[in-house]
Amino acid sequence: MSLPLVSILTPFKNSSLFLEDCIASIRNQSYTNWELLIVDDHSTDESFKIVSEIAQDEPRIKLYKNSGQGIIDALKLAFKNSSGRYITRMDSDDLMTPYKLDLMVADLEAAKKGHVALGLVAYFSENDLGEGYQIYEKWLNGLTSGGNNYSEIYKECVIPSPCWMVHREDLIACGAFNSPVYPEDYDLAFRFYKQGLKCIPSKNLLHLWRDYNTRTSRTDPNYADNHFLRLKLHYFFNLDRRPQQPLVVWGAGFKGKFCAKYLKKLNHPFLWICNNPKKIGKHIYDIELHAVSKIEELQQPQVIVTVANKTSQKRIASVLENRDLAKTKDYFFFC
Repeated sequence: MSLPLVSILTPFKNSSLFLEDCIASIRNQSYTNWELLIVDDHSTDESFKIVSEIAQDEPRIKLYKNSGQGIIDALKLAFKNSSGRYITRMDSDDLMTPYKLDLMVADLEAAKKGHVALGLVAYFSENDLGEGYQIYEKWLNGLTSGGNNYSEIYKECVIPSPCWMVHREDLIACGAFNSPVYPEDYDLAFRFYKQGLKCIPSKNLLHLWRDYNTRTSRTDPNYADNHFLRLKLHYFFNLDRRPQQPLVVWGAGFKGKFCAKYLKKLNHPFLWICNNPKKIGKHIYDIELHAVSKIEELQQPQVIVTVANKTSQKRIASVLENRDLAKTKDYFFFC
């Protein structure tokens, strides 16, 4: 019986330093029935030439130039020209571990439609890897190991853009790459969640994620904090907001202020609380900040927590659970 075809979608822009290693990691896969739809997003370096030369003796590589602009248009073009039963993404500066496609296909073959295959990731860098990336890697892999990715979907993107695989039909049902919203990987993770695709647990290291100073997620304004927060709030109101429960924002830092301003613009009533005695009783955006004790006056509220400190988060969770509020139903960490 022939192996199902896997379509790998890879946009690239000025990735000349990394493309040869990236493509080599794909060509060295133990799973051989794949096609690489790789799209040049207006590179100004030698990237297109590098891929073109590799593709000359590799019929599984299909090279295109982006007729639009940006990652989303490149992904749309790649998907339009794909033929695989299974679809996955790959970043042009990263590496696949040798059994990545094999293991993801096996997971999807066993689980059938309605699932998303995942894998553990590891960051690597020629320079010292920042503590934030190490924390994110550990957090993300902890979720993936148990298939509990959606449980913290409002914190950060819980499905890494280059380490998922789904049935073609499931991706189409989620809207594929037709959404114009950035960050596109986080938006797609929310659409997987909305569609009810179940995360298949994995304890296999499948993807090596390169970090460097000019990486897109570091430099492109589409990946700034305000875009992430706007996306979280949009999907919260569409997927998890229960209008019969009063709404609370806990925290008055950057993220708390952003949420408060967003809710005010929507004319959506909410209680704003914080632990900072210097802010309690003051008004920001003409909204009064209250002490945490004010929440006691509300019956079964929903709480958006924007406090980033991990110790404080544990304390907040304890306070809320003592009031019989459940995580991912009644309270949500937005950082």
